[in-house]
Amino acid sequence: MSQPSAAQPTVVVVTGANGFVGSRICSALVDRGATVRAVVRRPGTAAALTGVEEWVGDFYDPDFAAVVVQGASAVVTTVHPMGSDRETQHRIAVEGTPVLARAARDAGVARLVHISTAAVYDRSPGVGDVDEASPLVGDDANDYAATKRDTDAALGEVDGLTRVILRPPAILGSGESSIWNTLRPAEMREDKEARHAVPGQSFAWVHVDDLAALAADVASGRVATSTDPATGPVEQACTVVNVAAGPATARNYYETVTGALGVEPIWDDAPAWTGRILARRAHGWGWTPTVDLTRALAEIDEGLST
Repeated sequence: MSQPSAAQPTVVVVTGANGFVGSRICSALVDRGATVRAVVRRPGTAAALTGVEEWVGDFYDPDFAAVVVQGASAVVTTVHPMGSDRETQHRIAVEGTPVLARAARDAGVARLVHISTAAVYDRSPGVGDVDEASPLVGDDANDYAATKRDTDAALGEVDGLTRVILRPPAILGSGESSIWNTLRPAEMREDKEARHAVPGQSFAWVHVDDLAALAADVASGRVATSTDPATGPVEQACTVVNVAAGPATARNYYETVTGALGVEPIWDDAPAWTGRILARRAHGWGWTPTVDLTRALAEIDEGLST
């Protein structure tokens, strides 16, 4: 698929547009010349950027979904009610996300990009490196991993449009709702038990700006479709892509956070996963992370020290 021409403006629907990841994707899309329909549930919470149109509603409502996707060239879904009970996560993510996907298909939308997670992979001790064909977690996994896995599977069944499922590991980056820069450190500050970690355990990560860049490139058509998933999204298929930066360990992350907080980490001696999330497919699509580990950790330290 070629890039949209000047006569075919790029209009992209983004759900969770006021969230940590969704807001960055909106900004990246605007930088690429797209018009963004920012779907939020509360009025006045979408980014106040030229090219961003706020749409208030529930993406999983069929009537709203049918209207918001009309005339769009792509849809990006970022919403998952993490922290809710399993029933809520299933209703909104597993059942709700395909509602929007089917509406997009019926409206002739070319692409859907879904932000999933590398937590869907089995990363038990001894598993080793993980690529897009690696085994997924079982039904005994935590609610988040299991429902994200099931959402991916549900989108895989929505034929009729090109679907891309991006699977990032821990998403680093500054923001009030950032799990790894803000919320997890807050737990470590207040709760000694949250400072436990196996120092040599792999800490797979990616910076939010690099994740947003790939999502925006795919949604805006900058990444052309292909017959080979190693080089681009497969037309009319569902292609999974891992999005991960360079290697790191729990020691790297926990020492940075506890050092900034002025507390001590608590190291455990236990079996742990020591592999990597392989992102060769993303690299084959032309993606290269721009934020290295030193910069990402420095951003955490600066945010917690000020």
